[in-house]
Amino acid sequence: MSDNPSFVLKGILDVEIQLKPIPEIDADEVLVEVRKTGICGSDVHFLVHGRIGDFVVENPMVLGHEAAGVISKVGSEVTNVKVGDRVAMEPGASCRKCEACKEGRYQLCPDIVFAATPPTDGTLARYYRLPSDLAYPLPPNLSLEDGAMMEPLSVAVHAVSKLGALRSNQSIAVFGCGPVGLLCMAVAKALGASRVVAIDIVPNRLEFAKAYAATDTFLPPAMEKDESRMAFSIRNAQAMKEKLGIAERGPQAIDLVVDASGAEVSIQAGLRIAKTGGTFVQVGMGNPNITIDMFVVLSKELIVKGSFRYGPGDYPLAIALAASGKVDVKPLVSHRFPFNQAREAFETTRNGKSPDGKGVIKAIISGPDIDINEA
Repeated sequence: MSDNPSFVLKGILDVEIQLKPIPEIDADEVLVEVRKTGICGSDVHFLVHGRIGDFVVENPMVLGHEAAGVISKVGSEVTNVKVGDRVAMEPGASCRKCEACKEGRYQLCPDIVFAATPPTDGTLARYYRLPSDLAYPLPPNLSLEDGAMMEPLSVAVHAVSKLGALRSNQSIAVFGCGPVGLLCMAVAKALGASRVVAIDIVPNRLEFAKAYAATDTFLPPAMEKDESRMAFSIRNAQAMKEKLGIAERGPQAIDLVVDASGAEVSIQAGLRIAKTGGTFVQVGMGNPNITIDMFVVLSKELIVKGSFRYGPGDYPLAIALAASGKVDVKPLVSHRFPFNQAREAFETTRNGKSPDGKGVIKAIISGPDIDINEA
C-alpha cells in the first residue's frame, strides 16, 4: 500500500481520518502494517480532555497504542524479525542511555517516545515504525487481535508480577473491573493466587469478573447522604472484611491490593483491607489530588507503589501467559470496528455501551482496509 490513512486527534472531541506520510525507518527499526488496535482509556481521555496530567495535546496527534500487525519493511541491521512476521508492538521506545534505562526501568526513561502520548503519533494508521526489538513475534496460536491485547496484559503483568511480586498461594484484591483490572485478576490466577477478589460498583462487571478470573466479588454499599468520602471508605472496607472474611493477618489476609479504578474511595478502602505489612499497587489513574489516611500506611508498614506502563520482561511474559493458555484475552474483546468507523468506536467506548445496549470491555479497531473478522 502506498498511502497511510491515520486517525488524528485535532482538538478536544475533534477527530478525522487524514493521509499522512509513510514513516521512514532507521537501520535498527521496522515498519509495521498495523492490523489491530485496541482503544485504551487514555486514548478516550485525550479525546475528551486533551491532556492526561502533564501530557498535553498541543498539536494534531494520531491516537492508539495497543497494537499488533505484520512486518512490512525491515532496516538493514534487523535480524530478529522479517517481512511478513506477525508481531505484538510494544509502543514505547526509550533512549537506552539514561540511568533509568541502564538500571532496567526503561518505562521511567525521561526521553521515552511513546505512541499516542504528546507529541508522538500513535498506531491508528496503516503504518507505524518502531525499534525492531519492540516487535515481538506472535506464536501461531495467538491472533493479531490477541497481539493487540498484549499491551494491557503487559500493564497487568507489571503491576501484579513485577511490582506486586505476587506468589503462588497468596491473595489479591483488585478494585475496578475494566480491562486492566480484569487482566490483573487473570495474571494473579495464572500465577497461582489462592484468592482473587474483584470489587466494582457495576453488578454486571462483577458477574463477568467472577466468570473470568475472580474467586470472590464485592459490590460496595451506596454512599449515605452527607457522608464524607473517607467515612464511606472506612465503612466500605469494614463491610468488605465482614462479608468476605478478610483478616489483618494470617491466611485470610489480603497480600496484595491493586487499584485499577483510580477512584479516591477505592484507594482509601484498598489501603484498609491490605494486610499488615502487605503491598498496595496503584495502576488506575483518576483524580491526581486525593486524600489518604497516612496513619494506615505507616501503622501497617504498607508497601505502596505506583505502576506506570511496563518494563523489561513484561511483554514476553504476557505473550507466554497467553500462548500457554494461562490467560485468555479473547473474552475481553466485546466490540470490533473497521477503520472508517474509528470515531464510532471511540464514542461507544466513551459511552460504555453500544447503541444495542451491550457493555464495552475492549473495543478493537482494524487497520485500514482490514476486515474486522480477520484473525
